[in-house]
Amino acid sequence: MRPGPNPLIAARLVERGEALFRAPRVPIRFTGLAAADALLNDIEEQPHAFVIACLMDRQLKAERAWGIPFELSRRLGGFSMAHLQSQTLERIREVFAHPTKLHRYDHMADIAYRGIRRIVEEYRGDAAAIWAGAPPSAEVVLRFLEFDGVGPKIATMAANILARDFKIPFADYYSVDVSADMHVRRVFERLGLVQSKASVDEVVYRARGMHPAFPGIVDLPAWEIGREWCHAKTPDCGACYMVNICPHAAAVGLCDDGGRCDDAADDDTPGI
Repeated sequence: MRPGPNPLIAARLVERGEALFRAPRVPIRFTGLAAADALLNDIEEQPHAFVIACLMDRQLKAERAWGIPFELSRRLGGFSMAHLQSQTLERIREVFAHPTKLHRYDHMADIAYRGIRRIVEEYRGDAAAIWAGAPPSAEVVLRFLEFDGVGPKIATMAANILARDFKIPFADYYSVDVSADMHVRRVFERLGLVQSKASVDEVVYRARGMHPAFPGIVDLPAWEIGREWCHAKTPDCGACYMVNICPHAAAVGLCDDGGRCDDAADDDTPGI
């Protein structure tokens, strides 16, 4: 039986995740474009922008996918639910295709259209009803799964952003898993939390074991590490706050056999 992961690694990721969860709400930088981010952050008045962005977030750079609602609003001349529900499928397909393609896959226009129709028909045009009234986390995840084209990764990502960043209360957080994208999987592997080439399920279940009450609490910390430092080809291990307990950093010679690193990395507290 291979040894389990270093418990300090799980504890540090959970600590960072809990700090993010407790932090006051601040505007989220989804795209880096002020107008697009303002639309996505207006979850009180235009919650459907967030939902549609979640539907678009697949096989495309995140910043571009999350910018689609704003670009749709420009091409359609408005973004109220009343305006959106008046659009035909043909019109949505047209604006997705011209003057440039909004998404790499043409069928995403149909996904957006069916998402709009679902908000109208199931939630009376108010996407916030998906998460209103502090529902169980499983119910929120299920409601996102019911949108065409949405799988567990997108559904749990949406629930996690609502809980962690928008501070939307749920009755519990048991069903909010990690969204095991390439960054999270790479970080889990290099930290020794899962074996090399682990499946998505292995990553999800490892996170459940690390923090059963809210597995997704370690999602953003792992994603941050992967996006900022733990790059696939040229990891910047020395800048990462996990460096003095990371097996990968030790393997490439940044730590000695006892797990100690240079003075800049000795502090056990997160560096961000």
